[in-house]
Amino acid sequence: MADKEPELTEELEAARDEAEKLKQEKEAMAGELESRGATITGLEQTVASHESEIVTLKETIVASDQKLTDVNAALSETVAGYKALVMAANPEILADMITGETVEAINESLEGARALVDRVRQGIEAEVSRVKIPAGAPQRALLDLSVLSPREKIQYAIGGKR
Repeated sequence: MADKEPELTEELEAARDEAEKLKQEKEAMAGELESRGATITGLEQTVASHESEIVTLKETIVASDQKLTDVNAALSETVAGYKALVMAANPEILADMITGETVEAINESLEGARALVDRVRQGIEAEVSRVKIPAGAPQRALLDLSVLSPREKIQYAIGGKR
């Protein structure tokens, strides 16, 4: 048994050394685990913060979409009102000639319609200037008595109508 005692002592010493190494390793792992746990907690807080930002941004997008819809409706009403004013201010232009869904398009169609009206007006004025119509009553012309019968001539001279 004396022979086994130094061996057992060595084994015991080796087991203690190994136990000490395992303890140190365990403490190192526990520290690393604690560090990683803190990192995970920090990341979870960051994720929660980002999720909160995402919800806020989604709400902002919905509100912006509603505002955009309202602004588009107001713009459509404004453009329709502008179109009506343009038509009222230009009665010589047919309403069908003024088209467009934007102010720029309405202005472009108005310019085109004005150009057309001006061309038509110039054409009519040119035609009127070519055809001279005397102002007032027509000149009195003597009745051609040569085509009348003797009875009609007598009646004409008396002033009778027939």
